[in-house]
Amino acid sequence: MNADNYYESLGVPETATQDEIKKAYRKLAKENHPDAGGNEEKFKKISVAYDTLGDEQKRQQYDQQKNNPFGNFGDVFSSMFNQQRPQHQQRQNHTTTISVNIGVLDSYKSDKKTLTYKRQIPCDPCSGTGGDKKICPTCGGSGSVIRQVGSGMFVQVVQMGCDTCRGTGKMIVNACFLCQGVGTKGEVKTLEIQLPHGIDNGQFVRLQTMGDYRNGVYGDLIVRLNVEPQDGFDKVENHLIYNAFLNMDDLKNGSLLVPHPDGELTLKLPKVVDTSRPLRVKSKGFKLDTVGDLMVNQYVKFERD
Repeated sequence: MNADNYYESLGVPETATQDEIKKAYRKLAKENHPDAGGNEEKFKKISVAYDTLGDEQKRQQYDQQKNNPFGNFGDVFSSMFNQQRPQHQQRQNHTTTISVNIGVLDSYKSDKKTLTYKRQIPCDPCSGTGGDKKICPTCGGSGSVIRQVGSGMFVQVVQMGCDTCRGTGKMIVNACFLCQGVGTKGEVKTLEIQLPHGIDNGQFVRLQTMGDYRNGVYGDLIVRLNVEPQDGFDKVENHLIYNAFLNMDDLKNGSLLVPHPDGELTLKLPKVVDTSRPLRVKSKGFKLDTVGDLMVNQYVKFERD
């Protein structure tokens, strides 16, 4: 299990609701985003923590492992007797994270988005092996070692990744001439994804096997979406926000055209035009767990004679 406490990374208690976790993540992600001068390492920790705690099922599994860290104690003793566990239990698949900017209307219309990013693929000459290998003498090829932690009455036996082979179970003895033992090379990958309707700023889309090649397998690609204002529209929770600039003709006619993504709307202006209060059109927002509204902010803008 990851040594970092995901709740501490997000600054929330273990009793926090999903909504509280989401709000805490948004605040921290905004403060620590590398593009805004934030700490990249801290931003990664925040993103990893939210990827788990932001998903109720993953959070439940994390809580169970956190509260019962020796629930798989039998596996430790199995490894002591060279009884190797199945590969999927030994290692959780790695991930590659990228950030992508999309518009509010892209989110509303569930548009397709073309992604172009760099990833690592197997080196051709060595087929991703890195070269000739031998069994790690430290762990005997298991990729892990048994350590005794503590002293006196508080001794614990734990299983840890082998430092000598970095958990792979093997060591390079004759490195590949091209990749120098790394086993991978860079590739520019282009693919198209379908955006979920109403996806919000800071949320993720997970694409299996589209990440970097490592330890003989392709990892998953985690796409973090940055939702930005688009064509005068913005998003607040489930509500679609439109910033309308009224001219003299609009005020005289008493109506306003809104280029709603579902089709143009003609709104009748109230008798008293109050720009301090938005106009509300029911059920014309995002259709998620609850249906949001269209909120029209009114701004007066015209040229005087």
